[in-house]
Amino acid sequence: MTTAKICGLSTPETVAAALTGGASHVGFVFFPPSPRHLSFDQARMLAEPVPGHVGKVGVFVDPDDSLLAEAIGAGRLDVLQLHKTPPERIAAIRARHGIEIWAAIAVRTRADLDAAARHHELADRILYDAKTPEGATLPGGMGVRFDWTLLDGYRHPLPWALSGGLDAGNVQDAIRQTRAPIVDVSSGVESAPGVKDVSRIAAFLAAVAKA
Repeated sequence: MTTAKICGLSTPETVAAALTGGASHVGFVFFPPSPRHLSFDQARMLAEPVPGHVGKVGVFVDPDDSLLAEAIGAGRLDVLQLHKTPPERIAAIRARHGIEIWAAIAVRTRADLDAAARHHELADRILYDAKTPEGATLPGGMGVRFDWTLLDGYRHPLPWALSGGLDAGNVQDAIRQTRAPIVDVSSGVESAPGVKDVSRIAAFLAAVAKA
């Protein structure tokens, strides 16, 4: 059964919608250029009602240790999702903080999948995300998807999740085609960049449940 992560949450109402709809994970972004960026106080408030069986994922772009330490404490994080973070840095983060690591791999071609193998003993899960356009300031959350057929016959080196351009209209096709164990959505449940929509969250989670 495929589960879902709702990423980039920033209000109590949208966190509640994710929990009510049955999300397995909620994502909090700690990256100032993103419209979904949270302060530590916001993260602390949003994490408070999240029950223990729902994973709290902090999303970072090559973070330093002070940011990680403060975010982990404020958001009571269970998972660190790391974008644009070199393997040797991931190893250091894992050793220092000792919590679950998701390594984001940006995908446009089959060759891009080769990066996943380099994380075999470093991460707990690979997040396959669409590679954003050259010069983009954000590593994700732009509604870009990659060709899911690239995953056909691919032997995943680790547990994995699928991200990039998903929404309520295409997530069932994505699940049927890739058999992703976790699907991850951000812009696909927004009415504007960084503005999550309660009804879109509900529709997405309902579609996942029916897949």
